Amino acid sequence: MKTEKISEFTINRLSVYLRCLNILAVSGVTTISSQSLAQQFQLNSAQIRKDLTYFGEFGVRGVGYNVAELRAHLNMILGLDTQHKIGIVGAGNLGMALANYKGFEPRYFQVAALFDKEVSRLGITSRSGVVVYHIKDLKAIVARENIVIGVVAVPAENAPEVVDRLTETGITAILNFAPVRLSTKPEIKLKTMDLAISFESLSYFLSNPPLATQDPS
Repeated sequence: MKTEKISEFTINRLSVYLRCLNILAVSGVTTISSQSLAQQFQLNSAQIRKDLTYFGEFGVRGVGYNVAELRAHLNMILGLDTQHKIGIVGAGNLGMALANYKGFEPRYFQVAALFDKEVSRLGITSRSGVVVYHIKDLKAIVARENIVIGVVAVPAENAPEVVDRLTETGITAILNFAPVRLSTKPEIKLKTMDLAISFESLSYFLSNPPLATQDPS
């Protein structure tokens, strides 16, 4: 693996490649070239090769990639060779929806606990079986359940305090759903899911529709 810093865009693309390889594996495909992979999934073959060279040499010239081997390598690169436990702060509608989300692969990600300060929510169990604890018990539960990823699902005004509480527990990976930009220590990976930006992008598309294809006749 090269020592230069890998961009988040590259990491995101690795996740896309892994999903494509998973589909191929289910279909019984054992070997595929970067060109065929790109054609089947509307990707860029040159980009695929460039991204993978950051982490080693995986393909055989004239043959392509072994699907099973490349899947295993990408799982390891993305840290999916171990299970990551998640703690969600905020047991309202969003927090509960995240706890019940069925898209998590349980071998890799498991929501272990929900936290809230509202007494009326304490002890409630989500449909998926995740218990709501008081925020004051955050550090103890994080240690007990070996939680390594924190999720912020609280109103914007409460988000900075929640991030501080999560970092105090030793968590170094945080996903923020609050509609606010947050900052924390350099050694903490803080990723914000800003739904407003996504909707604004769609709004731009609606306001600037692509030109209709001209009929050559």
